[in-house]
Formats: sequence, structure tokens, C-alpha cells
Amino acid sequence: MKHTASPQITDVQVEKRGQVSSGEIAYARDKVRAVLDRAPKPVLFARVRLTRQANPAMERPVIAQANLDVSGRPARAHVAGGSATEAADLLQDRLTAVLARMAEHWEARRGRTRPPGGDARAWRHGDEPAHRPDHFPRPAAEREVVRHKSFALAFESPDEAADEMERLDYGFHLFTDAGSGQDSVLYRSGPAEYRLAQVDPRPERIGPVAVPLTVSPAPAPRMDVAEARQRLEVTGWPFVFFADAATGRGAVLYHRYDGHYGLITPAADGPAAA
Repeated sequence: MKHTASPQITDVQVEKRGQVSSGEIAYARDKVRAVLDRAPKPVLFARVRLTRQANPAMERPVIAQANLDVSGRPARAHVAGGSATEAADLLQDRLTAVLARMAEHWEARRGRTRPPGGDARAWRHGDEPAHRPDHFPRPAAEREVVRHKSFALAFESPDEAADEMERLDYGFHLFTDAGSGQDSVLYRSGPAEYRLAQVDPRPERIGPVAVPLTVSPAPAPRMDVAEARQRLEVTGWPFVFFADAATGRGAVLYHRYDGHYGLITPAADGPAAA
């Protein structure tokens, strides 16, 4: 897809971490640059990052990540490979899929195709979670909450949440459901399905949804971060969704790829709408 109305970048910024050669960086840059014209709008910024992790026991030690600004909308792809070349090839494939999803969403907003997420099975192709980076095997006693992100949760529908989750290549998405007013987390429950968990489940107040979706009937457990951490360690789940014991708001504690934990909480802007 060519763009003539607005300027598009011709180069890709690069970053590297660990033992990554200039040739490997150049290869990854070329792989990302080759798919920029597939974006539905001009790409104003693009960056690729290659990271080689030092642990020799990891089967896929090279992580490749691409970040784009597609006319003001962020897009992201995140993969792991056994070599830098494999990771770059996988990154190109994943980024192509992300941009195809964005194009479908843009066309749907213009009334030309089905709503976003209307063909989740064709979009996903069962490739989740094969492309995901492995978690660094850090002993539980050494793990810490090294990143805490707090922001105002978006009021959006599950369809909009699914679009954002896929566009940013996330494993889950924390948001406030616009229909029920409940802090919620959306995640994948299979190769083509989504699962929604809420602080206080109110499925009858969720509006029409295009993506294949099931709603958990269980309310989010009320706990503090220490209790959420304990549950995460015991269960081995990729994340724990819980209602903060102090505020009652939905929060997520999750495993980071470096073996530590990340925490996402709503900004202190009052309770979610009932």
C-alpha cells in the first residue's frame, strides 16, 4: 500500500543490547523497513531493538522488538529466536500481521469491512504464544517488582481492547469496560478466543461484541501486591488480575521477560464507574 498524501520515514532507528553485531542489526533494520509500506497510514517513526541475553541455557536468547508510529497510533511487535537472523525473520512476520490488523481496523472504521476482531481466527493463525520471548529463569527469591506503571485506564469496549492488545502485541490488556463500568482485563484463552475478567463481573451490561469472547463469572480476588506476588509464584501464571485491597481498583502483576515482576495499576483518579 503506497502513500502519497503524507511523508513517510525511509529509515529505521536501531538499538542493541548484549552481543549483537552490526551485520545482525542491519539485517533486522532491513526486515522492518521492508514492511513499512504495508501500514494503512504513513509510518512517522520506526525503531528496532535486538537483545541477546547472556544465559547460554536459553533456547531462544535473541529478542527482537519493533515500535512504530503509524500516523499517531503506536504499533509494536515482540518476538524471540535462536539466532539474530531467526528473530529478525520472525519479527518481520509478526509486524506484517500487526499492520494487517491495523489496516482491517481502519477499514472497519470507514465502514468498508466487518468490525475489528470480526475474523480473529484468520488473524491469529494459532501462532500464539510461539513467538513470545522466553522468561529469564530467575530464582523466586531474587525477583522484584522493578516496573510499576500507573495510568488512567481507557474506557473502551472489549472489541477496542482486543484491537489495542493485538496492535501492541501484548499478552493482556487492562482497561475499564465502557458498558459495565468495571475495571477489566482481556487476555487470550485459546488460539482464536478471548477471556474477560472483571473486578465485579457484570456480563449482562457488556454491549455487543464481535470478537469471540467468554466472561469469567468469578470476581477479582481482593488482595495487596504481596499477596498477588505470592499467588503469581504459586500458580506460575503469566499474570494475576486482582482488586487492590486499598482502592478496590483492578490491577495486574505480571512476569517480565527479565525474570522480575511488573505492576500495572490505575492512576489515582477515583473509583471506576459503577
